[in-house]
Amino acid sequence: MKRVIVGMSGGVDSSVAALLLKKQGYEVIGIYLKYSNSNINTWREDSFYAMLVSQTLKIPFYIIDISKIYKKKIIKYIYKEYRKGFTPNPDILCNSKIKFKIFLEKLIDLKSDFIATGHYVRKKEIFENGKIYYQIKSGIDQNKDQSYFLCKLNQNQIKKSLFPLGNLTKKEVRQIASKYHLINAKKKDSQGICFIGKIKLFNFLKLKLKKKEGSIIEINQNSKNYKKEDGKIIGKHIGAHFFTKGQRKGLKIGGYKFPLFVIEKDIKNNILYVGMGKNHPGLYTKVVLIKKKNIHWINPNHDFFKKEVKCRIRYRQKLQKATLYKKKNKIYVEFEIPQLAVNAGQFIVWYINNEVIGSGRIG
Repeated sequence: MKRVIVGMSGGVDSSVAALLLKKQGYEVIGIYLKYSNSNINTWREDSFYAMLVSQTLKIPFYIIDISKIYKKKIIKYIYKEYRKGFTPNPDILCNSKIKFKIFLEKLIDLKSDFIATGHYVRKKEIFENGKIYYQIKSGIDQNKDQSYFLCKLNQNQIKKSLFPLGNLTKKEVRQIASKYHLINAKKKDSQGICFIGKIKLFNFLKLKLKKKEGSIIEINQNSKNYKKEDGKIIGKHIGAHFFTKGQRKGLKIGGYKFPLFVIEKDIKNNILYVGMGKNHPGLYTKVVLIKKKNIHWINPNHDFFKKEVKCRIRYRQKLQKATLYKKKNKIYVEFEIPQLAVNAGQFIVWYINNEVIGSGRIG
């Protein structure tokens, strides 16, 4: 009998993943990854749900405290990125650097064959150039597809992983949970940053980042430059590092026909450049740059000069047509349609036929 470690969050998805694997004949072990500090303590409720489901399924259940490594790898990363003026996506790094890394370590400790999660993605094995490779493909439920978040997994992580929900819809998962009387069958989905949950970003950032008053400068729609002398000062802000491109909340400036949006930031001089209206050209980006050190290929054999793909910059964003151009140590991604509010630090993920080909950190 094959043994599998299932990452159980307390939610219905990972619970049904464990249930399905047990019904398929696997020996299942449930593991809850605990992160806690003085400000965030949702782990108590979530781990309680995971424990109750494990008891219902009659499987072993363990809690592993990851607080130390999470603070080192993710919390510090978030603050570091915002301090530099970037917009990070901690969920992507959380999967590759925390969840799947720790589960693989426990796979060895517990003499298991696989790890599994409740992600809505599909795994496929292919034979290429005399060797087996593994693909990550979109889940069939396009409203729940989570392939974006797994874009930085490596071949070994995918090889050892199982994704039981990839061919199911969310509705079907809840029906299965209800049929087998799982306590969290109707539990709401978690939101926000992995292991932290839904938070007010400003309140989180101000724990480590200091307020610093600076100028808000309005840029005319016809201006192509973003310099102090190219616009007019219309207000003050509390720190450019607290804002992202495309943001409108927090500017606290009224009296305009259309809302004001952040179109650029000057972190060095602590300046926010804003434009009026959602049609301001400063909000849109046609081409983005990915440096070699920030590129990740799911299949390391990929090589090209020009490649037609579909991309997304955010989870749940509809896939956008784009072309990848490889030039020396960089990749340029040119979108067919200019994209709204693209920020340095975000991850762009590219697909071909619903397969995650690779990803890169913008900027």
